[in-house]
Amino acid sequence: MDRRRFLAGTATLAAVGVAGPFAGVARAGSSGEIRPGGGYGPLVPVPDERDGTVRLHLPEGFRYRSFNPAGEAFTDGTATPGRHDGMAAFRGPRGTAILVRNHEVNGPVGAFGDPARAYDPAAGGGTATLQVTRDGRVLRSGPSLTGTQMNCSGGPMPWGAWVTCEETVNGPDVGNDFTGQDNTKLTQKHGYIFEVPLDGTPSGPIRSAGRFAHESAAFDPLTGAIYLTEDNFGFASGFYRYLPPKNPMRAGRILDGGRLQMLAVRGEPGKNLSLGQPAGASYRVTWVDIDDPDPAFTGTPSNDTAIQAVGNQGRAKGAALFSRLEGAIHHHGTIYFVSTQGGATAPGDTPPSGFGKGRGQVWAYESWSNRLKLVYESPGAVTLDLPDNVTTSPRGTLVLCEDGGGDNYLRGLTRRGEIFDFSRLVPVAGDSGAEFAGSTFGPGGHTLYVNVQSSQGVSFAIWGPWHRGGF
Repeated sequence: MDRRRFLAGTATLAAVGVAGPFAGVARAGSSGEIRPGGGYGPLVPVPDERDGTVRLHLPEGFRYRSFNPAGEAFTDGTATPGRHDGMAAFRGPRGTAILVRNHEVNGPVGAFGDPARAYDPAAGGGTATLQVTRDGRVLRSGPSLTGTQMNCSGGPMPWGAWVTCEETVNGPDVGNDFTGQDNTKLTQKHGYIFEVPLDGTPSGPIRSAGRFAHESAAFDPLTGAIYLTEDNFGFASGFYRYLPPKNPMRAGRILDGGRLQMLAVRGEPGKNLSLGQPAGASYRVTWVDIDDPDPAFTGTPSNDTAIQAVGNQGRAKGAALFSRLEGAIHHHGTIYFVSTQGGATAPGDTPPSGFGKGRGQVWAYESWSNRLKLVYESPGAVTLDLPDNVTTSPRGTLVLCEDGGGDNYLRGLTRRGEIFDFSRLVPVAGDSGAEFAGSTFGPGGHTLYVNVQSSQGVSFAIWGPWHRGGF
């Protein structure tokens, strides 16, 4: 048992309580303790079936193969970019999976793939689409959307598409971002969501869904809304919904020209939900309209000014404040989303930089009851360290990808309130910031596909005795 696992077993659960699929969490840790169980046993080093190198620590009985690393050629002959990030798996022919994967590349570094097909030939981010087997063998692969920037996460759509999100507002009309790279070299505005169909050509940006630091997208079939998270690292973030002019299930795609709204707590304008929350926190919510979701900037404002322009409109009307909203997923009428730095600073922890001083919160918004509820708040870095991407397992357990500065884990949070380690990433040489991202179960639940976001990015297929634990 490593130090992290030992300390996690003695840590305290700061806030729990949500109805619906996670009703059991409300009963977990009545005296504040972590519920044991749910996991698969101790993690051990496991060699990669691609080349025998140990890249992951997994429970006994699990196997994996890495595939399509940065720099390798796609099957169409073009080069694979790095920074593998958000991803979704769709059912493919003959038991295969179709993966649509983001590449979170920043700066005017040039588009990968064919520049003539790029949204912005100067921008190096976008998506790749791959057909893979259950054990991670690539049958075909290639670029699907290119010329975008900072494609962080997104979300699968039930009509057969992936929505990819740009986590930036870069463009020739705003000042350079924190990297200092020259925005005047860009030819298009960025900060939008794009729909990437499995069997067609991506369309342009959906501008009415806002120009801000988009992170994830989750579709609610009950209302036809697209729920959107914002990861505005240095400033307050918001939780949004985009209401298209026609239900996408009828239109077959997301149409531009709809309404963008931002969540507010009813009766508590400007509620700061990034702070530590009481156990069982639950709020009735309302939604405020964003009057100008795609603002036109003049005079080249600073990037810090531009990146807050949409959110400030909502906050002026009383929208709630969150810290770094990242992963989001729809499951059984509920949108689960992650606040990476939400919560209180635990004793012994150093507050992270940026807006928000905790180690992570998991929230649930019920569209059918119009209520926001806290699922989990990290009691400290040893238990859960800056959760980022999120998905659900076939049993409804949440799969959390960590974004911490030390050991990086894939963790599970079961419906009974059990939190457990599933995988530890072996540190990537030369990239201390490498992290898990883009976890998604393939068709039938046989394989968990997941990425490592790094300049040396790579994807993994993991399989084994899922029945033995919480996934």
